[in-house]
Amino acid sequence: MDTTDRSDVADLLRGLPAVDAIARDARLSDLPQRAVVREARRLLDAVRDAVRDGSLGRSDATRDALVARLREAVHASLAQRHRRVINATGIAAGYAVVEVDPRSGQRNQREEAVAALLTELTGAPAAIVVNNNAAAVVLVLRALAEGREVVVSRGELVEIGGGFRMPDVMAQSGCRMVEVGTTNRTHLRDYERAIGPATAMLLKVHTSNFRVLGFCASPALGELATLGRARGVCVFDDLGSGLLAPEVPEGLGDEPRVRDSLAAGVNVVSFSGDKLLGGPQCGIVLGDAALVARIRAHPLYRAVRCDKLTLAALEATLLIYRDGDPLAEVPALRAIARSPDALCDVATRLSVALSIDGASVRVSESFAGSGANPARALPSFAVVLPGGARVAERLRQFARPAVFCRVADDAVWLDARTLADEDLDEVARVIRSALSC
Repeated sequence: MDTTDRSDVADLLRGLPAVDAIARDARLSDLPQRAVVREARRLLDAVRDAVRDGSLGRSDATRDALVARLREAVHASLAQRHRRVINATGIAAGYAVVEVDPRSGQRNQREEAVAALLTELTGAPAAIVVNNNAAAVVLVLRALAEGREVVVSRGELVEIGGGFRMPDVMAQSGCRMVEVGTTNRTHLRDYERAIGPATAMLLKVHTSNFRVLGFCASPALGELATLGRARGVCVFDDLGSGLLAPEVPEGLGDEPRVRDSLAAGVNVVSFSGDKLLGGPQCGIVLGDAALVARIRAHPLYRAVRCDKLTLAALEATLLIYRDGDPLAEVPALRAIARSPDALCDVATRLSVALSIDGASVRVSESFAGSGANPARALPSFAVVLPGGARVAERLRQFARPAVFCRVADDAVWLDARTLADEDLDEVARVIRSALSC
């Protein structure tokens, strides 16, 4: 490149607008600002590279040209990848984009769109999705530790719903479980002493559905990750519920975030796509690219991979995390984050709408559920109706849609935390109808 060429390149680079400047262009004001800023950053990075290698001319670097390209990029990023298509190929199958790249028309990996969103949201190098987190745990153990030892704390040998126990899951995965520590106290030195030639993995299991309090101890996740790196052993964190929100709602207390687990330096993380994330039932695996590739290449992966409906629902949910406000738009997180004042207002409005003799508004306690933060009750308010189990049964059997509630002190408790504001009139109507049968 001669001096004149270098001067032209420098002039072009200096003439490019800043991210904030182009994102505030009036021609983009009808688009979501967060998406505009994100795509502006990507576009300008690509344009700078193209200017430097000489593949972009001056006419393509004008503000008008950049705004037009940015508008196209934002529209493309907001369009859901998994969508209905028209099949004019003559092959009588496939009426949705699943394993085809719509740009090239070539076959690709079915979870590519959600994997890209997951890596963008978490910073993980790679991601795959399977049909639930139990399947994710089995697949990770099979792919990375079959026939070898996996070290786990005795205090983390959990049993989840349905009687499924971690020792049984590990046995079915073909690895050999090595227990360390005690029920209430496990130290880093316990893991260190257990590592031997046959050790494939250090497993950390989030005890999401119970808490050990008092005289208890466990090493920080970062300490385990450091030990694993020093000894050449994979560290796998089974997070269970999995909190993806950038902010932790007050009602979730110390519930671990997915991003924090990755930042601690673990090699692989798994968690549920439903529960706290708020999407469809599925299991998400994030981690080192080479390890995730090994996991995906295992024959068991095909048996537990997700269908197109799950992938479409998960993509739509992840787009909320990327482009929207998950604490306001994901129902589970919205319910957990509601303030006592807002809940009191909801309960009062429902009580007035019901107009049932003996109904009252009382202070209540609710919980996050989904195996998250089980020791922390959330202050709430409820509409309390007389009648106890008899009334609760009528609400389940005769209300359309059915109404599920709590029974305590021979009364029915309708907790405001999980009642949507827009549903209050319908809730009052179906309850009155069911109780009049």
